[in-house]
Amino acid sequence: MFSRDFGLTETQRDIRAMAAEFVDAEIVPYAREWDRREQVDPGIVKRLGELGFLGLTVPEEYGGVDADMLSYVLVTEELGRGDSAVRGIVSVSLGLVAKTIAAHGTEEQKGEWLPRLTGGEALGCFALTEPGTGSDAGSLATRAVRDGDDWVIDGGKMFITNGTVAAVALTFARTEKGITAFLVPTDTPGFTAREVHGKLGLRGQATAEITYEGVRVPDSARLGVEGKGLGIALGALSRGRVSVAAGAVGVGQGALDAAVRYSTERTQFGKPVASFQLVQELLADSAVDVMASRLLTHQVARMIDAGAGPKEYATDASVAKYHASETAVRVSNNCLQVFGGYGYIDEYPVGKYLRDARVLTLYEGTSQVQKLIIGRDLTGVDAMA
Repeated sequence: MFSRDFGLTETQRDIRAMAAEFVDAEIVPYAREWDRREQVDPGIVKRLGELGFLGLTVPEEYGGVDADMLSYVLVTEELGRGDSAVRGIVSVSLGLVAKTIAAHGTEEQKGEWLPRLTGGEALGCFALTEPGTGSDAGSLATRAVRDGDDWVIDGGKMFITNGTVAAVALTFARTEKGITAFLVPTDTPGFTAREVHGKLGLRGQATAEITYEGVRVPDSARLGVEGKGLGIALGALSRGRVSVAAGAVGVGQGALDAAVRYSTERTQFGKPVASFQLVQELLADSAVDVMASRLLTHQVARMIDAGAGPKEYATDASVAKYHASETAVRVSNNCLQVFGGYGYIDEYPVGKYLRDARVLTLYEGTSQVQKLIIGRDLTGVDAMA
């Protein structure tokens, strides 16, 4: 199989090997069961914390792990290979919430939340999407009104990963000065979360509809400057797209690995399925697509490690997310074809890879939104204007 080690340091290879070992021992054997019952084992969160996977790139003084962005990407790919539902827990709680607190929080906010989030004692959710505003985040309707030293939040959010299991919701609401971010403890009166069932994929992941009814938080819960919340959200999403891209690479790699194994074991007409040229074409196309997505994703991670800011790598992140998510769908579909009828039942993992892959083209910016971002960067013309 193609080398995946080029350009990696010994430390990065060790981190990836540790993640792969964890995934193979503690995720892969249970992924089908979690998918069927629509819930991952809650104990997996504590294990992720113990191994440091919920603290990668967060400063050590807050319980984090001194690691670079590429190491985080390598771990995220392995988690995606094992179960996208688990990968999503990490991408949101660490990638969108903990990293945002580390970047914009006060010392009190960092001290209160980061050790719990990085240690796996608590999870965070990123409460941005609403029933009426998905791609158009700037039009969100949830409101926060100042009342003395407090804020009172009313509104609703939809499709929020970790929403029913999180201890803190990074909430974006409209105030007099614009969209503002708040750290809302989920045990605050008036905060309710209802799990969304019947999903096509990511069935083991807790996805919620959240309602805020007179949720009162102190001004100390405000994250960053009032009115600057949309910039905080978009910066988090630029980083998040790198994580989604890495998870998509993992989905594609997992589907490809399964198809290669099956094609060498399954016989038809007296010889392995792998001996047929059109099967090899499906596998070859898939391998090339996965490799290209991996290189695009690693490039963005290396830009971040070199000091690039969100505005500098935003388009590259969109390129990686667009290519990798569409690749995950295409590759898992091709690999299902290799399995024939057996790919259509959950005895084998490839059907789950396809179901999980489909949402990767939708959240943290649809493929169409990524194309708009890329096109605007190429032409200087905003197609939405």
